Amino acid sequence: MSRTEQRIFQINEQLAELVREEERVFEELQFHRHIDDDAQRDALVSDHPEDRALARQTTADVARFERAVDEVRSRRARLEEKRRKLFDKLRDL
Repeated sequence: MSRTEQRIFQINEQLAELVREEERVFEELQFHRHIDDDAQRDALVSDHPEDRALARQTTADVARFERAVDEVRSRRARLEEKRRKLFDKLRDL
């Protein structure tokens, strides 16, 4: 097996792990979105400053997890591009 083929296999393993990571982070994002929806509703009908503070915090949590999902997707896209270039290299041999 050539070095290029070995590298493709390594990238495939990394991609599989990133898919699992993306699924985990996305599920966490969905959880935080649900909590944020509840917190936003509570903040609208409540006179308590703590409810508004919690709503701000949950909104920040959602944004943090959205960034995390975007980061995983970006890493995945970069690896997929590397793999594509390696396949092109193999094809040109």
